[in-house]
Amino acid sequence: MTRTALSTLWSHWRRNPLQLFTLIAGLALATALWSGVQAVNAEARASYDAAAATLGEGQYDQLLPSAGEDITEDTFIALRRAGWLVGPVIEGQVGSSDAQVRLVGIDPLTAPGGLGPVAGGSVGLPEFLEERPVFANAATAAKLDGFIDAPIVIEPTIAPDTAITDVFVAQRLLDAKGRFTRLIIAPEQPIGRPPLEQIAPGLTRRPAQGGSDVGRLTDSFHLNLSAFGLLSFAVGIFIVHGAIGLAFEQRRAMVRTLRALGMPLRRLILLMAAELSVLALVGGGLGVCMGYLVAATLLPDVAATIKGLYGAQVSGTLQLRPSWWLSGLAISVLGTAIAATGALASVARMPLLASARPHAWATARSGMHLVQMGTSIGLLAAAGVLALTAEGLVMGFGLLACLLIGAALALPLVLDASLRLALALSRGVTAQWFWADTRQQLSGLSLALMALLLAMAANVGVSTMVSSFRLTFTGFLDQRLASELYVSAESPAQAVALEAFAATRTSEILPLLSVEATLAQLPAELYGARIGATYRENWGLLAQAQNVWDRVAAGEAVLVNEQMARRADIWVGDALLVASDLSLPIAGVFGDYGNPIGQAIIAEPLFNTLHPEVRALRFGMRTSDATGLRRALTTEFGLPEQAITDQAQIKAFSLAVFERTFTVTAALNVLTLTVAGFAIFMSLLTLAGMRVPQLAPAWALGMTRRQLGQLELVRAVVLAVLTAACALPLGLALAWVLLAVVNVEAFGWRLPMYVFPRDYAVLGLFALGAAVLAAAWPARKLARTPPADLLKVFANER
Repeated sequence: MTRTALSTLWSHWRRNPLQLFTLIAGLALATALWSGVQAVNAEARASYDAAAATLGEGQYDQLLPSAGEDITEDTFIALRRAGWLVGPVIEGQVGSSDAQVRLVGIDPLTAPGGLGPVAGGSVGLPEFLEERPVFANAATAAKLDGFIDAPIVIEPTIAPDTAITDVFVAQRLLDAKGRFTRLIIAPEQPIGRPPLEQIAPGLTRRPAQGGSDVGRLTDSFHLNLSAFGLLSFAVGIFIVHGAIGLAFEQRRAMVRTLRALGMPLRRLILLMAAELSVLALVGGGLGVCMGYLVAATLLPDVAATIKGLYGAQVSGTLQLRPSWWLSGLAISVLGTAIAATGALASVARMPLLASARPHAWATARSGMHLVQMGTSIGLLAAAGVLALTAEGLVMGFGLLACLLIGAALALPLVLDASLRLALALSRGVTAQWFWADTRQQLSGLSLALMALLLAMAANVGVSTMVSSFRLTFTGFLDQRLASELYVSAESPAQAVALEAFAATRTSEILPLLSVEATLAQLPAELYGARIGATYRENWGLLAQAQNVWDRVAAGEAVLVNEQMARRADIWVGDALLVASDLSLPIAGVFGDYGNPIGQAIIAEPLFNTLHPEVRALRFGMRTSDATGLRRALTTEFGLPEQAITDQAQIKAFSLAVFERTFTVTAALNVLTLTVAGFAIFMSLLTLAGMRVPQLAPAWALGMTRRQLGQLELVRAVVLAVLTAACALPLGLALAWVLLAVVNVEAFGWRLPMYVFPRDYAVLGLFALGAAVLAAAWPARKLARTPPADLLKVFANER
């Protein structure tokens, strides 16, 4: 009996291969976008973990120079003699200008656990000490070839764009003899050793974080990508839901017959669920393969994004990791289960001898309309409440979910009301039949139109966010990069001479002074600024007290960036502890877009008092003759060309990083809209075969098949235009949530929202084009329906 039932169920798909293709293709597309995003995230996190495992980042306490300079060899020796078990690390960049590699030097004899390739790699300690090679993976080794004069050993476990060698080899390659970047502290230390302040007062201890700092820093970025992938998956599941719903409607007679022949209801439902599980695994498997291609395409841009935003290195090659392909298969099965729940419940409730009359696909019923309306109103009301009260990134995404799902459920009701109004205002038999027939077809197209609504709203929302960010970021760069030239000195003595040389050739010299600090219990950077005309005229503040610049210049107040203000819940008027014995009131909050950590600014004299050991080695120089000043610095003062950077170079680099950053979201936008167009196409193509009984009377009354096909095309355009009109306000609401809620929680800053009517018009044209392309083939198929098929409708008395 079971075998017969399985054969009977499968016969439906053999007779309807288009439905089978729709179901599997919908699952594959939905799973492809989800698994592609997860593959990218998994590769990035694997790179973070590799760096942490290789270099001990986040696993051990570390000693860092509080002045932001290097640690001398004498300091290291003094700590070791005093009983401190520390291991030196030096870092720097080597390679060509467009293929920089992070070179890390370690000492395996003093590093805790034997960090690096000696700990778990293929090279033993004697070989490491004797040959002193440079370890790197194959891709990084290719970048180093010809740029270093040391043997290179391929070690696959090394993090991407990172090379590891002995500390003394690294000092030689980086031209940093006798200097270290940081010291790693062993977990077990001798009892009775003197305090750090007594041996090395210029060092600060950073506690272990229990994992990768960069991994936590980029969590919000990966969560945003996951949300986009989940939205794309939801759009694809609309296709699956429609295909499953249609298949179950068409198999009502089959179900009745099987039950009448003695098939137990429970077994029949289990067989249907097993059938769908197999199809879900097939579609999910294809989706995982497609997701691999999507991820391989997006990964280089994601790697560039993370490096530009956070300075983290991510591998540019993709590996087949179980974490993401298993999650792809799992979500494919889960999505199919969600899409099929309603249909299986309908079969379970259907009486044994229920009529098997062919039902119109998803015919609108008043009871379902009331449930749908109530659910939509409830979700939109919840979104309104969350918009006023939501705190935290998870609640922000909950707000997005309520808003998008509630709007999607409301779409068929809004379209039905619009079509009813058009019907009431129409004149003429053809027009009235067109609007009435469009209303009747709405139930069959509602899921595809919901998918189009979500895809368009996501495009409007994300493009508004990106364009607002671009506009704000460009203005931000114009304010920040006020100096015409940025110059670097090699030593404090050269810096003093440089200032004296440039004093008569510039209108203002701005030293760049900073130290790492913990402010408001958060990791931050403390800057010392020479307050003058540049700051007063170019720096815009989000909030400020009276006489803000005068108070900061006098050392009576401090400025903080928006990230610190929001995360620490402080604002203008609150006090900030900038040193162990000094607390200053906050006089202003400034925008600091693109920076993941907090910043505070005090006046240069106060900074020099608090940190006399810090000397500025970089300067911004204001001048009306940048070319002449550059020539004088190189020919008269003797600075190398690479020590001088002009404003245009920095701005161009920053904007290039910005554009690369949002390449991923643009690609996901296109993919999501493509899936929505496919949903419309498959819905119209599936309905085309069911439309013959409804079109035959119109043909018999004198309308030509060509006219019927043209009206089908017009119908798709009308519904697409109405959906686009609904998507625009939804997309703007989505943009507001992204800018005012999600962006604040994820990155710590809030962007002003701008609208871009031209972009929305272009997007509307794209959506209209997608609808026309999706409707062209089904309309052509209906226009070429043989007259004999139309006559059979009347022969069967339908």
